Parts: sequence; C-alpha cells; structure tokens
Amino acid sequence: MAAEIVSAIRQAVEARREEILRFFLDIVAIPSYDAQIRAVGERVAEEMRRLGFEEVRFDVMGNLLGRIGHGPRILVYDSHLDTVGIGDPEQWAWDPFRGRLEGDLFYARGTCDEKGSTPGMVYGLAIARDLGLLEGWTVYYFGNMEEWCDGLAPNVFVEVDPKIRPDAVVIGEPTGLRVYRGHRGRVELKVIAKGRSAHAASNWLGDNAIYKMLPVIAGIRDLDPWLKSHEFLGKGTITVTMIESRTPSINAVPDECTIYIDRRLTFGETKEEALAQVESCIPPEHRESIRVEILRYEDPSYTGFRYPVEKYFPAWALEESHPLVQAGQATIEALWGERRPTGKWDFSTNGTYWAGKAGIPSIGFGPGDETYAHRVDEHISLSEVVEATAFYALFPSMLWNALSASRGV
Repeated sequence: MAAEIVSAIRQAVEARREEILRFFLDIVAIPSYDAQIRAVGERVAEEMRRLGFEEVRFDVMGNLLGRIGHGPRILVYDSHLDTVGIGDPEQWAWDPFRGRLEGDLFYARGTCDEKGSTPGMVYGLAIARDLGLLEGWTVYYFGNMEEWCDGLAPNVFVEVDPKIRPDAVVIGEPTGLRVYRGHRGRVELKVIAKGRSAHAASNWLGDNAIYKMLPVIAGIRDLDPWLKSHEFLGKGTITVTMIESRTPSINAVPDECTIYIDRRLTFGETKEEALAQVESCIPPEHRESIRVEILRYEDPSYTGFRYPVEKYFPAWALEESHPLVQAGQATIEALWGERRPTGKWDFSTNGTYWAGKAGIPSIGFGPGDETYAHRVDEHISLSEVVEATAFYALFPSMLWNALSASRGV
C-alpha cells in the first residue's frame, strides 16, 4: 500500500476528528435499549445523508441500511445500534447516556457495546469514497438490533430485505483494534418439570416440581468441567441462568418448575449433543415428567416485524491464512506499523449467522474492550473511536488486493 494513501487517510481522519467525536457523543446520548433503535437510527441516517451515501433507509425489521459504492463485490460493515438497559439506576454515579469523560476515556451505556464502531464505519466509508478506495465494491453500513437475538438481523438482511448475500463482513463489536476471527456458539435451552399441587400443610399429597428439578441442576453443574475444548475457540460451557416455578400460592406445592440454560458450544459440539447431555441429567424415574426444549425467539421488532428463529447460534472461525483475515492484518500493519495478534470474542455476535449459518467470511474489528460490555463502568477510548475510522477507510482496498492475489473469498 502506497505511503501516500495511508497519509491521505490519516489527514482526512484528523481533519474530521471533531465531527466524528460529536457524532459519537450524539448517538450514545440517545437511549436505544430493548431494541428500540429508531431514534438513534434516524441520527445515524442523518449523518450518512450529509456525507453523501447513495442509499439510506430502514429495512422491514427496522434496521438501518446505508449504501455507498457500486461495484460487483459486496462488503458489509455490521454495527448493532441497540444496547442493554441500565439496570439499577442507583448504581450509576453519572447520567448513563450523557456519560462522563475522564481524560481520553468516555463512560456511558453503549460506548463499548457497540456504538463505538458506528462513527468510524460511517466516516471511514465516506473517506474511502472520496479517496477513490472503493473501486470494485458496494459497501453497506448495517446498523442493526442484536442484543436480544444475535444473528437475527443479518438473517433478515440476506433472506428478507434487501435479500443480498455479501462477499465479506466486518463486525464492529469491540476488539481493541485487533482482528478477531471467530467465537464459540451457543444454544439456549429450558427444562420443564411437571409435578402435582397440594396444600403445603399436606405436602406429601403433592409432587413438588422444584424437588424433581434438583438432580437435573446438579447434573448440569457437574457436566460443565467435562465439556469439549478447542485450541482456538476454547472450552464449551453450560450453566443454569434462571429458575421459576408455578404454584397456586406460596402455601401450595408447585406443580411446575422451569430452568433456563446457557450452553456455549465450541467446535466439535452440536445442538443435538447439547440437548442429549441435558436430557441425560434427568433421573430415569422422572423422564416422563421432565422435558428439555430449545428456546425460540418470536418477539416482534419495534416495527411489528416477526421472524421466528430457534435460539441456536453456531460457533465459527476463520483460519489465520484466510484472505479476509490477512487483509485485516495488512490494514493494521499499513496504518500502525505493527502486526497485532488475532483474537476471538468470549461473547456471541452476529457472526453466528454471517459465518456460522450462512458461511459468509467475517472478521471483527472495533474499538473498545469487550470485558466492559454491559457493566456500569462501560467505557471506551475516544482515541480508539477515531483511529478505527482509518481502518474502515483503508480496509476495502486492502481486501480487494488480497482477493486479487487469491481465488476469492
């Protein structure tokens, strides 16, 4: 990559530093939890129109699409605009949306997870266009809702609206300005135990569903250490995350108990295997009255759109040698003169659909540290927000070069 191109990108990013940061503060200040992204999406849409994106609209689900360039290959920059809620307001020592600035660190909900990538993506693509670096590409900024069911929004992108299958995807979840190339999958399960109610004063006449569930919970606890591991993705895990019961009153034996399970899947594990492992925790004498199910997501989006899916999210990873990974590494090296190690997320992202289900090559690159996601002290480096812009501007041309030197993505 010619040094003059890198220099031009750096100059363009620096010239727009204040615009980028103002835009970032604006979108963080707009609450967008519970997948309510319309208001923040309108602010992002306003910025894309001002920067001359060729198409800006919301899809049928309510995700935001911004298109720039008109080449034969399609690249998607994926950034979710929703956040988790704030939890207990009393735990926040500052306004969770207006935030608090301490030196270069900005503390607020959504800074790290994941509004920090949107300004760099939007401005990076405008800079790439202005410098003639989108040759051969049509690129979409995809501002979506992800927190409640990751992978659902890209499923809609490919199969419903706009019904486009990208050649490659960059996911903007926090990576500390490194290239990430995969993560474990997961399946969400529930176990339902049926019992028989009776007055608590005559509890022996009932069949306590909570008691029937106890050996299942113990079995799940004891199963976790024995799950498979993978040298890159790490170990599968299982944990009970919630328990609830149904009872006529607090003075009655419960006739139903349900537990919910988060089962993280590494390579070599399937949803069928995960289901069977939990079923094996049911004592033989209770197999007629206890069942295991994979959860489904059927909630409507804020537009009223429904797209029911099973809550199964496959593991995925690209090899270090993949052209997409190498293009990301080459972009980092060109901009910062170093070769940073690739990594993986501990949590789950939209890559579960892009790469895990649809087989579309994907990498992650974004500002921020994932360990601060969902926390009261969630924060991000403003310098990283700006620096990421240069990556997003240079990456399409670096990927084009990598693909030209290979047989394609």
